[in-house]
Amino acid sequence: MTATLALASCASPADLALPTRPLLSDSLQGLRHDGIALPARLTVSQVAVLAVRNNPDLRAVRAQHGVAQAQVLQAGLLPNPQLTGSYLPILAGPGTTPAWTAGITEDVRALITLSSTRRAARAAANQIDAQILWQEWQVIGQARLLAVDIIEADRIAALLAQNRDLLAARYDKSRRAVAAGNETLTVSAPDLAALESITTLLNDQQRQQLDRRHQLNALLGLAPDVVVPLDRIPDIAPWNADAVERTLPTLSERRPDLVALQLGYRAQKAKLRSAVLSRFPNLALGGTGGSDNTNVRTLGPQISLELPIFNQNQGNIAIETATRQQLHDEYAARLTTAVGQVRAMIAEIDLLNRQLHDVRHQLAGARRIAAQAEAAFNAGNLDERGYVDLVGARLTKEQEIVTIEQSLLDQQVAIATLIGAGMPAIALPRQDASR
Repeated sequence: MTATLALASCASPADLALPTRPLLSDSLQGLRHDGIALPARLTVSQVAVLAVRNNPDLRAVRAQHGVAQAQVLQAGLLPNPQLTGSYLPILAGPGTTPAWTAGITEDVRALITLSSTRRAARAAANQIDAQILWQEWQVIGQARLLAVDIIEADRIAALLAQNRDLLAARYDKSRRAVAAGNETLTVSAPDLAALESITTLLNDQQRQQLDRRHQLNALLGLAPDVVVPLDRIPDIAPWNADAVERTLPTLSERRPDLVALQLGYRAQKAKLRSAVLSRFPNLALGGTGGSDNTNVRTLGPQISLELPIFNQNQGNIAIETATRQQLHDEYAARLTTAVGQVRAMIAEIDLLNRQLHDVRHQLAGARRIAAQAEAAFNAGNLDERGYVDLVGARLTKEQEIVTIEQSLLDQQVAIATLIGAGMPAIALPRQDASR
């Protein structure tokens, strides 16, 4: 007993201290960017790479890999044999020597189910790796989406600011005219209402933009006050609906969440096989020997057999069978949903492209009218109210185009995440044929 306690104390792992402060970087240079030159402005792709390398949640998730590998190690270990013994000194009677017995046995059932247990653990470990990769895909997709939204929102904010400046100039003139007694408040009120409306929109846009930047910083592991400079043009691949359609038949082989579900199904099949093998009576084989009080010594085999009268492991077999069916149905549902999502987004992108074509055609007309209005205003043939209204209509149409373009880019980023475009690859491990 003393030796056992001594071994246990020696095997105690070293203490791992918890951090005392948040692990947030105060600059982009403080992030892990091995092999990436940090330019003055980051592209969407560069932001995604930095996110997958520095995201705090991914660091924690990747620790699951070590846990899974430890479970594989544990599942592959042979069961320890059981050693028994006794020592019976003489207290009274005709005996001449103390009696003793010693025996050693091994659990045969554990040996029979060892192969299935190992296969289940290996499949479960591969499933964890696939789930980690799927979370990396999600972080990459979220980083791309936030970067695109920040870039496009800056364009919208610039157009709103231009419109606000136009309306502010018009209201300032009407206000001075009212003060001079040349106009009534009734004439000035619409100018004030329009100015307040566009100012509210611009303020909302600025708040949303700050929230997006804070989300991006959190994704990168940066302090909230760090400004991430972004390129003004998102480096998103041109849209190709046919190329996306061609990826759908092999989606189940490439998307980590689908691969993880298949590996989970493999692990469950191995667990079911182990449960079926455990239906047979438990058998322990070994040998035993000893001596009685008259020094008569014996040695021979020892067998311990479970009598399967009440419990033939039918409960566990039913549980594992139902769980296998559940995983089967979950995989079928996830695959159906994945393909349906992609095809729905393809249809939405087609609609957005048609709308963008129409609005661009309308913008061409709005620009011509705005240019004519500017020329007429400069020549004194158009009052300021009419000029501001026509130029504001052009700015509103340009804002509508940017909004549609942002929606298109968002949909393309979402589809790229769903089909794995530009994502780390994964391959479904081969079936373990060992028994």
